[in-house]
Amino acid sequence: MKTLKFILVLLLFVLASCSSVTVNSDYDKKVDFAPYKTYAFHKAGIDKAEISDLDKKRILHSIDEVMSSKGLTKNDSPDLLIAFFTKEREQVNVNQFNAGWGYGWGFGWNPYLWGGNTTVTRYPEGTLYIDIIDAKKKELIWQGEGEGALTKDTNKKDEVIKEFVTKILEQYPPKKK
Repeated sequence: MKTLKFILVLLLFVLASCSSVTVNSDYDKKVDFAPYKTYAFHKAGIDKAEISDLDKKRILHSIDEVMSSKGLTKNDSPDLLIAFFTKEREQVNVNQFNAGWGYGWGFGWNPYLWGGNTTVTRYPEGTLYIDIIDAKKKELIWQGEGEGALTKDTNKKDEVIKEFVTKILEQYPPKKK
C-alpha cells in the first residue's frame, strides 16, 4: 500500500513538471486590482517586441481571450494598458552516455569497448513579459514572465503562444495574502 501511494505521489510530481513554461509575476502590493474592468493594448510597448507581426497577432489574440475570460473588456478609454516584450536565445544540451569497462582509479572508460555516445541538441528558448499598466497614472502595476521552449513549426506556434500567455495571466489578478 505504501508503495502504491509513493508511486502516485511520484506520478503527480512528474505530471506537474511536464509543463514546458515556467512563470513568475510581480506586482505593486499597494494596488487594489478590483476596480480595473477595461483594457487596451499599449501600441508603443508592443511595437518594440522583436518578433514577427504574425507572432505579435498570436500573442494579442491570446491575451484578448484570457482577459475576456477574466471578465475584462477591451475599451478605447481603458483602465489598464497592456504591453509585452520578448527575448529569445538558443539553448544547447550536450548528453554523454559512456558505457565500457572500468573500475577503481587505474582503468576507466574505453571508447573501443561499447563506445561512448555524445549527442548535441539545440533549440530556441524564449521569454515573454506581459506588463499591465494603470492607464490613468501611467505606472506599471503588474508584470508576468513566462520562459520555455519555442517551436519553429508554424502549425504548433498558436498552441505554444497560447500556453505562454495563459500560464502567465493565470497569476493576474494577484491573490491577496
